[in-house]
Amino acid sequence: MNPPCKRIQVFTGNAHKQLAEDICRHLGISLGDSTVARFADGEVGVSLFETVRGSDVFLVQPTCNPVNEHLMELLIMIDACSRASAGRITAVIPYFGYARQDRKTKPRDPISSKLVANLLTEAGADRVLTMDLHAPQIQGFFDIPVDNLMGAPLFADYIMQKFSPEELEDVMAVSPDVGSVARTRDFAHRLGVGLAIVDKRRPQANESEVMNIIGKVRDKHVILFDDMIDTAGSLCQAASALVENGAKHIYACASHGVLSGKAIERIEASPIREVILLDTIPYPKDQPISEKIKYISVAPMFAKAIDRVYEETSISTLFK
Repeated sequence: MNPPCKRIQVFTGNAHKQLAEDICRHLGISLGDSTVARFADGEVGVSLFETVRGSDVFLVQPTCNPVNEHLMELLIMIDACSRASAGRITAVIPYFGYARQDRKTKPRDPISSKLVANLLTEAGADRVLTMDLHAPQIQGFFDIPVDNLMGAPLFADYIMQKFSPEELEDVMAVSPDVGSVARTRDFAHRLGVGLAIVDKRRPQANESEVMNIIGKVRDKHVILFDDMIDTAGSLCQAASALVENGAKHIYACASHGVLSGKAIERIEASPIREVILLDTIPYPKDQPISEKIKYISVAPMFAKAIDRVYEETSISTLFK
């Protein structure tokens, strides 16, 4: 099948330019020539310095901190490409902000992720390419195709290189809460290891109290597996509880390293030996460097996905 558009063009905002450049390097193309600047009053101004007419345009922009500014940059870039007659516009959002507000949990709650989906569609996006949505059902908030890539294969490859087959027999994948059981079970299945669950109560947002460990972790190399690390409070409490229950060594894997507030400080003070993150979000500029934190590049996977979207072939092989 012939591609519907003339060529691939990749542009980026200010959220994570390095990732966009890495994706382009894997695609064998140059990053699109553009600027995303600010007017004196803080308004976003976008300038594209090359034609996009008829092109398959991919806009790489995780909506990470500052979330609202980066989201607005993405919306205006989409609008600019739409008005310049791009053939198709794909919003490549490695980290999808506002994903935690996906349902009403109490009266008068907003469903912000649905609002963001509406904004992206109304701005002119034809497709969304993202990774490890906090709530997979957010795909249903869109009336356009959404490809939700999975980070589990990248983590599984890393862990299988880190541990020998004999050591893997003593590895246990642990879900830090009940909400992450499904993704942790998939990760455990890929490694062929057991699964445990941290049962906890959350009094209020960004605070949690560990209650119980479901599963045998004594003398195990434990890998806490989640989709994101924000303030790291839950993660570090879970790690302490696992040590108290006899775990030998603690590791953590998370797709999105938000790392807000005292996250780095908590990780440094915790019994966690290593935190493995995907580079969907850049390391916070205002945080000290932690030797415990390691990054795996998602650029090769996103480059393959972009190429498959352009060629209109299946991307399901990327999930294996």
